[in-house]
Amino acid sequence: VKKNSLCRKRQVTAIIILLLLREAGGQIIKYSVLEERDSGSFVANLAKDLGLGLGELVSRGARILFKGNKQHLQIEQKSGNLILKEKLDREDLCGDTDPCILHFQVLLKNPVQFIQCELQIQDVNDHAPEFLENEILLKISESSHPGSAYPLKIAQDLDVGSNTVQNYTISSNFHFHLFTRNHSDGRKYPELVLDQELDREEQPELRLTLTAMDGGSPPKTGTSQVLIIVLDINDNAPEFAQQLYQVQVPENSPIGSLVITVSARDLDAGIHGELSYSFFQSSNQVIQAFEVNTVTGDIRLKKKLDFEEIRSYHIEIEASDGGGLSGKCTVAVEVMDVNDNAPELTISLLINDIPENTPDTVVAVFGISDSDTGNNGKMMCSIQDHLPFLLKLTIENFYTLITEGALDREEKAEYNITITVTDMGTPRLKTEHNITVLVADVNDNAPAFTQTSYTLWVRENNSPALHIGSVSATDTDAGANAQVTYSLLPPPDPIVPLASLVSINPDNGHLFALTSLDYEALRAFEFRVGATDRGSPALSSQALVRVLVADANDNAPFVLYPLQNASAPCTELVPRAAEPGYLVTKVVAVDGDAGQNAWLSYQLLKATEPGLFGVWAHNGEVRTARLLSERDAPKQRLVVLVKDNGEPPLSASVTLHVLLVDGFSQPYLPPPEAEAAAAAPADPLTVYLVVALASVSSLFLFSVLVFVAVRLCRRGGAGSAGRCPVPEGHFPGHLVDVSGTGTLSQSYHYEVCLMGGTGSGEFKFLKPIVPSLLSEGADMDTAENANFRNRLGFS
Repeated sequence: VKKNSLCRKRQVTAIIILLLLREAGGQIIKYSVLEERDSGSFVANLAKDLGLGLGELVSRGARILFKGNKQHLQIEQKSGNLILKEKLDREDLCGDTDPCILHFQVLLKNPVQFIQCELQIQDVNDHAPEFLENEILLKISESSHPGSAYPLKIAQDLDVGSNTVQNYTISSNFHFHLFTRNHSDGRKYPELVLDQELDREEQPELRLTLTAMDGGSPPKTGTSQVLIIVLDINDNAPEFAQQLYQVQVPENSPIGSLVITVSARDLDAGIHGELSYSFFQSSNQVIQAFEVNTVTGDIRLKKKLDFEEIRSYHIEIEASDGGGLSGKCTVAVEVMDVNDNAPELTISLLINDIPENTPDTVVAVFGISDSDTGNNGKMMCSIQDHLPFLLKLTIENFYTLITEGALDREEKAEYNITITVTDMGTPRLKTEHNITVLVADVNDNAPAFTQTSYTLWVRENNSPALHIGSVSATDTDAGANAQVTYSLLPPPDPIVPLASLVSINPDNGHLFALTSLDYEALRAFEFRVGATDRGSPALSSQALVRVLVADANDNAPFVLYPLQNASAPCTELVPRAAEPGYLVTKVVAVDGDAGQNAWLSYQLLKATEPGLFGVWAHNGEVRTARLLSERDAPKQRLVVLVKDNGEPPLSASVTLHVLLVDGFSQPYLPPPEAEAAAAAPADPLTVYLVVALASVSSLFLFSVLVFVAVRLCRRGGAGSAGRCPVPEGHFPGHLVDVSGTGTLSQSYHYEVCLMGGTGSGEFKFLKPIVPSLLSEGADMDTAENANFRNRLGFS
C-alpha cells in the first residue's frame, strides 16, 4: 500500500513538473542594467517577479544559469534581490551588436522549474571617438571645381546608439567646409567640400583639424590632422571593374588565403596612370582580418576567421593614381560556417546519490549548446542503452535525466552514465560527459542466517561463561542497514529458564553457557536466536539452536550387588565338589554416565587363593577357575574392581566372602570377623541372639532346600537341562554396556545357580536384594536430578 501511494505521489509530481516546465517555456522575464556598474549593484527583486516568498526561493534552491557557466548575476538569499556579480562591459560582451542582450535561465530545483530571462546591457558613453590614423593625406588637383566633395576616413567609437559618432567638424579655413553624411550601414562619415579653387603655386598644401564628436552627455571627441596637397591637373580618375565585389570565405580558411582580387584602371599615362590599392574607411576588425596588396589588389587573410564571432565584413578599397585621383569599390565578404565547434554541455543540477526503490527520480538537469548554425548547430542527445535511466527534453536544449523505474542497490550499486551530444554537421562532432550515480541503500533485505538450524555440543561440568559456539547472519544491505545484532528470543515454554542457561554476544553472535551443565539432569535443550539489522524500520530473521550436552565421566560405578553397606556381609556358599567354571555369584554394578563412560569391566583385584576364582571382565560373573581341594581354606575373601571406560577411568571395589562347604547341610561358618567376636567372652544376650539367628538361618536354608527339590521334581527327566550351563570358548569382548543408558532397569533380576559335582542339585536365588537397590538407586538419582534442576532454576 505504501509503495502504491509513493508511486502515485511521484506520478503527480512528474506531471506538475512537466506543466511548470511547459509554462516556463512560454514566458520571458526581461531586465536591463547599465554597463560599468559596480559589482553588487541591484538589478531587480527576483522573488517578487516570480511570485515567491523569501523562504520559498531558498527552499527551492534557485540558481542562475548563463551559457557557458558564466555567472554575471547572483541571488541574495536573504532579500531575494538579483544583483550583479561582476562589472559588465557591453563592448566586451556584445561588440557592435545593439541591443546587447544576455539570455539566462532561473532554475528552481524542488520541484524542477525553468524561467527564461533576458538581461539587456545598456550602453554608457565610456569610449571617445578615435581615428585610426593621426594624419589623413588628401591630394586635390588645383583644377578641381568648387563643390567637389572628398570623403574622409571615419573615426571609430566602441559605443553604440547615440553614444557613437554623431557629427564631424573641420577647423576654420577659406577653401573647404565639411558635411556629415550617413553610410549605407548606418555609420556617419565626413565629406570635405571645396568652396573655392585651389592654387598650387599660391599654397601647395593645407593642414586642417578634423574633429569627431559622439552623442553622449557630455559628448566626447577625437581628432585627426588632414593634410591636403594641391596637385597639378590629372583629368582621369581610376575606375574599378566592379563597384561591389561579393565573395564567400569558409571560416576554416588558412592564413594567407586569397579572398579576392580587385582591379581598377586609369586612362592616364605615366605617373598619373600608376595605381595603388589601399583600405579606405575600414574598421579595426577589417584591418586585423585582411590585408591588401598595394600593387596587385589581392586581398588575403591576415588571421583566421570565426563565423561565430563575425559573420560578414564590408571592405572599402581605394585605388589611387600618381596624380592624386582615386576610385573606390566595396568588397562584401560573407564568412561561411564550418562545423568547427563541438557541442557544449552544462550541468545545472546533479544528484549523485539516488535512493533505491524510488522510481522517476531526477538525477541531473543540463543544457546543451552549439555555436555553429544550420545543421552544424542542430544537436541530438543520448545515453548508453540498457540503463535504467531516461532523457527528457524539458525546454529547448534543456534535458532532465531521470530514473526509469526503481533501482536495486544489491543488484548494482553504481552506474557510470555517459551523456553524448552530437551535432548534425559534416563531419559530425560530439561531446561526452560522464556522470557517476551511486545508489543509496534502503533497508529492504532482512538478515539471513548461514544455517536454518545450528547444533552445538558442550561437555557437562563446563566452566561458567564458556564459549560453546556461534551463529552468523549476513545482510546484503549496506551501512547501518547491514549491521546485525543478535538476541535470544523468548522460549515457547516460559518455564525453561533460558536466560540462566545461555547468553549471546549481540555484536558477533557468540554463544556462552552461563552455568555448569549436568548431562544426567539436562541432556539437550533448544531455543531460537534472532538477527536484527539497524535499519529503519528494522528487519529481522530467526534460527533454531539446539544444544546437546556431552557426557563426561563424572560418575564412578555403583555396585548394586552385593550390597556393601549392609550390617552383615553377604557370604556366598560354594560346594567343594564344584567343577571349574562354577558360577559363584555375579557382581552387579551400574554407572550414571552414558556411552563408553558407562561401559564397565570387572577384574579380580585380590583373592585369598589367587588361582582359585576368576571374574569375567564383561559381565562381572565370579566363577571357579579350578577344582577345589581339601587344602583350600574354607573361607575365601575376594576383592573385585569395577572400572568404567571413561577418560580418566573411574572405579569402585566390592569385597566378596566365599565359604567353601562340603554340602549345603554343613553348618554355616562365620567370617573371620565373626570368629574374632566369638573369641570374646559371651554375653547372655549375645548368646540368645546367636541362637535365634541360627534358628532363622536353618529355617531359611530348609525352605530353600524344599523349594529346590520341588523344582527338580517338576523338571523330571531333563537331566542336562537342570544344570546351569557354563559358557565355553572366547567371550566377545571384555566390556559390556549394562544398558543403553548406563543404568539397570528396576525389572532386572538374575538367577544364581549352585551345582554339585554330579549336577543333581540346583539352587536359585529369586529376585534378590537387587530390585530394592535399584529402586533405592533410582530414588537417589531422582533426588540428585531434582537438586541439580533446582540449582538451574527449573521448577
